[in-house]
Amino acid sequence: MTAPELAEVAPVRPGEDLDWPKLAAYLRAGLPGSGLDGELEVLQFPNGSANLTYLLRFGGRPLVLRRPPFGRLAPGAHDMVREYRVLSRLWLAFPPAPRASLLCEDHSVVGATFFVMEFRSGVVIWDAIPVPMRRHPDVARRAGFAVVQALAELHQVDYARCGLADLGRPAGFVARQVRGWRSRWEAVAPGARAEAQPVMAEVADLLERTLPRPQRTAILHNDLKLDNCQFDPADPDRVHSVFDWDMATLGDPLVDVGILLNYWPDPGDTRGDRGMYPDGQDSLGLPGHDEILAAYARATGLDLTAIGWYQAFACWKTAVVLQQLHDRYLRGETADERMATRGDRVAELAARARRLLPQGITT
Repeated sequence: MTAPELAEVAPVRPGEDLDWPKLAAYLRAGLPGSGLDGELEVLQFPNGSANLTYLLRFGGRPLVLRRPPFGRLAPGAHDMVREYRVLSRLWLAFPPAPRASLLCEDHSVVGATFFVMEFRSGVVIWDAIPVPMRRHPDVARRAGFAVVQALAELHQVDYARCGLADLGRPAGFVARQVRGWRSRWEAVAPGARAEAQPVMAEVADLLERTLPRPQRTAILHNDLKLDNCQFDPADPDRVHSVFDWDMATLGDPLVDVGILLNYWPDPGDTRGDRGMYPDGQDSLGLPGHDEILAAYARATGLDLTAIGWYQAFACWKTAVVLQQLHDRYLRGETADERMATRGDRVAELAARARRLLPQGITT
C-alpha cells in the first residue's frame, strides 16, 4: 500500500478487536478462489463515528469488512444487510459504489452481522487537501463540484433496473423520517443538556407541521458528505468511491441535498452557527452553499426553493445522532474517546435548525 492509503488506516482501537482466526476461516470458506492465502493482517479505518470498518489483508489481497458498533443500537440503525444489498447491486449502475461480495448474518463469527466489500485505493479529503492532490489548480473547488455531480448522478439512477425498487417506501418517506428521528431523540433526550431539550422538541413540531411535497423518488445515500467520498489523486473532477451506505433508501432526493449542506462549510457560517464539518474544511476553498445548490439544480432540474426545510431537518437529525453517540459512551459501550464530547453541539445544532426553517412559523 502507498503512503496516502496508509494514512487512512490505523491499528485496531482497544476493545474493537474481533475473533480474527474465526473470521479468516469463514472468509476462506465463503470466498473460495479469491486468493485469501497467507496470514491475515488487520488495520482499522479510524475516522468514522459509528460503524466499524476494518482493512483485511491476506498476503497481497485487501478486503474491507463493515460491522455495526458494539452495544445497544437504535432500531433500524447500522443496517449491514441493507448496505450489503445496495453495494452488491448498485455498482452496476453507479461506478462510485464499491462492490460488496459476502454477507454474514451468523453472529457467532464476529458477534454481529457483517459484510465484506472490495478495497479501493485513493484519498479522502478531511481537514486538508491530501498531498498527492495539491498539484491541481483550484483542487478544492473541483473536488467540491465533483461531489455534487456524483450526488446528482446517484439521484438519476434507474433503481428498478439495478434491482433496488423495493429498497424503501417512497410514499410518506419524509413524514416517517421526522417521526422516526423524533422517537430516537426522545429515547436519548434525558441524557442531553437541559438547554437543548426544548429547542429539539420545538424543531420536531415545526418539521412535522411544514412537511414539503417531494418532486421525485430517487436512491438516497442518506449520509453523503465530502469525507464519505474518495478520490483518485490524479483526478479531482470525479468521485472515485462513495462509502457508508447503511442508511441508503428510496425517497425524496432533496433529503440528501440537505444532508450534504449540513456537512459542508459556507462563507456565511459563524462561530456558534455552523454545520457539522471538520475544522479546517472551511479554509480549503470549497464552493459555498449557493454554488452547490446551483450546480445540483442544473444537473437535476429540481426546484430548490424549499431547501431550507431539508437543511433544517438534516441539522436536527445530526443533533439526534450526536446525542445517540454520546449516550453510547455514557453507557460504556464504546472505547472511542471522541464520543465523550459528541453531545456538546446538540443545542447549537438545534438552534441552527430552528433558524433554517421558514420564517414566521409559530408554535
